[in-house]
Parts: sequence; C-alpha cells; structure tokens
Amino acid sequence: MAEEKKRGSAPSKAVTAVKKDDTKPGFFQRIVRWFREMKSELKKVIWPTPKALGKNVLISLGVMFVSAIVLWGFDELATMLVNGLLTLAG
Repeated sequence: MAEEKKRGSAPSKAVTAVKKDDTKPGFFQRIVRWFREMKSELKKVIWPTPKALGKNVLISLGVMFVSAIVLWGFDELATMLVNGLLTLAG
C-alpha cells in the first residue's frame, strides 16, 4: 500500500546546486551597497508637512519646558528637606 502511494506521487524535480560565493565583497563595494540601500529606504519614508513639523516641535518644546519646571521643583524641595535636616541635626 505504501508503495502504491509512492508511485502515484508527482515526480520529484531535479535539484540543482547553487554555488555560493564565500568571498566577502570589498570595502568600497560594501560602502556603495550600504548607500544604495539607505537611499532606497529613505524613499519609503513619509516626511511630515511643514505644518505638522511645526506643531510637533511646539509640543516637544512644551513638554521639555514642563519637565524642566517639575524637575526644578523637586530639586528645590529636596534642597529644603536637606537644609531642614541639617539644621535639626546641627
């Protein structure tokens, strides 16, 4: 029964061995290939419009400003606590 299934299967295709070139491309060839790949990837990028870019810059600056204020507040609070402990201990 197993032999009958083997006979009915499609004939196997001849496998041709592909000779792999184990040599490493030269330094300049690798640089050229890198730039070529980078150029093709940059073509895929969806760049923001000037209006969207301006909006994103303003949001980023606002978040940085608020973060700076919060960090400054924590620094002042920590300074006051340390000075208070030093006056109690000293």
